[in-house]
Amino acid sequence: MTTQRSQDEFVASRKRDWDELDALLGTGEPLHLKDGATISRVAALYRSLCTDLMRSRAARYTVDLASYLDALAGRAHATLYGAQPFHMPSLVALFRRDFPRALRANWRPFAVACALFFVPFLIGLLGALGSDELALKVLPGSVLEGMANAYSKGFDAGRDAGAGAGMAGFYVYNNVGIAFRCFATGILFGTGSLFFLLYNGLYTGVVAGYVMSAGHGANIWTFMCGHAPFELTAIVIAGGAGLQMGYSLVDTGGLTRTGSLRRAAPAITRQILGAGMMLLIAALIEGFWSPSSAPAPLKWAVSFVFTTLVVLYLALAGRGADRRRESASP
Repeated sequence: MTTQRSQDEFVASRKRDWDELDALLGTGEPLHLKDGATISRVAALYRSLCTDLMRSRAARYTVDLASYLDALAGRAHATLYGAQPFHMPSLVALFRRDFPRALRANWRPFAVACALFFVPFLIGLLGALGSDELALKVLPGSVLEGMANAYSKGFDAGRDAGAGAGMAGFYVYNNVGIAFRCFATGILFGTGSLFFLLYNGLYTGVVAGYVMSAGHGANIWTFMCGHAPFELTAIVIAGGAGLQMGYSLVDTGGLTRTGSLRRAAPAITRQILGAGMMLLIAALIEGFWSPSSAPAPLKWAVSFVFTTLVVLYLALAGRGADRRRESASP
C-alpha cells in the first residue's frame, strides 16, 4: 500500500517547476514571439501543472495550495490558447522588426517583382526618349501632353499648405490603388500581379521619358526624387507579395490551396502592411516636400538620405531579433 505524501513533501518536489512556469509567464513578452524551445517548455510545464492540480485535489491538500495551482494553470492556459488582443505595441513590433524580416525571408518574389517593374521602366524610359511614336503606342497623346505641361514650369513657386494637404490625400488614394492592384490580383495564380507590375513599370518609364524628351527632365526628376524611394519600393513589395500569394496556390507543398494560402498569409500580411506604411510616407512627401520651392540640390540630397534609410531599414531592421532567436535555438 502506497503512503500518501504530505503537502510539504509534495510542494518541495514540484515547486521548482511551478516557479519556472511562473517566471516564463511573467516576462511580459507574448508567447508567440519566444523561440520554439521556450514555447515547448511552457506547454510541458502546463501539462505537469494540470496533473499536480488533480493530485492536490485528490489528496485533499489545503485550499490555498489548490487556489494557487488553479490560478497558475489559468494563466498558462490563457497564454497558450487564448486569443492575443491586437494593440499598438503589435504595430510597433511590425514596423520595427516583423515587416523587414518577412521581406528578407521572401526575397525571391521581391527580386522578381523588382525585375518585372524596373526592366519595363527602363525600356519605356529609353523608348520614349528615342521615339514619340513608341510613347503614343503606350499612352494617349492627351495624357502625355498633360504630363509634359504639368512639369514645364517647375516648382520654384512652391505649393500652399492647403493644396499640399489635398494632394497628399489624392496621392494616398492613387498609390494605394496601384499597390492594391499589384497585390490583390496575385490571387489569379500570380498572373494579375505580373501584369500590373509590367504595366505600371512601363507606364512610369514612358511618362518620365516623354517629359524628358519635351525638355522638362530636370523638373520631373527633381519632383520624383524625394518620394520615389518609398513609393516605388512599396509598389514593388506589394507586387512581390502578390506573386508570393499566387505561387502559394500553385506550389501547395501537399496542402490544399486554402491551407497553403493560410500558411503564407502571415508573411504576406506583414509585407502588405509595411508597404502601406511606406505609401503613406511617400504621399506626405509627395504632397508637401516634392512640389516645394526648395533648391534642387537640397531635394537630391534629401533623396539620397531617404534612399539610404530605406535600404538600411529593409536590410538590417530586426536582425538583432534573428540573432537572439538563433542563439536560443538548441
